[in-house]
This record gives sequence, C-alpha cells and structure tokens, in this order.
Amino acid sequence: MENVKDALGALVLMSGLVVIVYIIARYTYLVKKAMIENGLAIPTKSKRLMFIDMGCILGGIGLGLLVSSMFSVMDLDENTTDLLVWGTILIFGAVGMVLAQFLRNKFGDQG
Repeated sequence: MENVKDALGALVLMSGLVVIVYIIARYTYLVKKAMIENGLAIPTKSKRLMFIDMGCILGGIGLGLLVSSMFSVMDLDENTTDLLVWGTILIFGAVGMVLAQFLRNKFGDQG
C-alpha cells in the first residue's frame, strides 16, 4: 500500500509539472500570436544578455557552494549544517539573480 501511495504522489507531482509547463508554453504562444496579428514587433532577446544572466546566476550558485563548503567542515549539528548549506546556496543564487537584473537594466539597451 505504501508503494502505491508513493507512485500516486510521484504521478500527481509530475502531472502537475507537465500541466504548468503546458500552460506557460501555451500562454507564451498565444501572446506572440496576438502580437503578430496586431502588427507589433516581437522583442528580440540578446544572446549576450542571456549569457550574462546565466553567468551571474551560475556564478552566484557556485560562490554559494564554495562558501557553504565551509559549514560542512565545522562541528555543527546535522540539521544546522543542512540549513546553513542550502540557505547559503539559495542566498548567493538570489544575489546572482539580482546582479543579473541590475546588469540587464544597465546594459539592456546596448545588447
């Protein structure tokens, strides 16, 4: 009975993810289609800005991993260590996202 519950939970989770991706893809398609029908220009995304975004986010996560590795060598409780490690990774990832947004706003008109 426990395996059935696990399988059902996984099925519901994966179905939810598929539905969310479908809704986002469908909405994006309909927005682009409406823009084309109304004669509006579809904004082109700059590859340079995309790579800057990815670099900032991955750099932030990498820096978070580097800083969080210090917590694994400290003599802390296991739960505290887990909390500090994941918290540090998420915080540095968020800092990378903020930096990416700042750079996008600063250099967006040039890309």
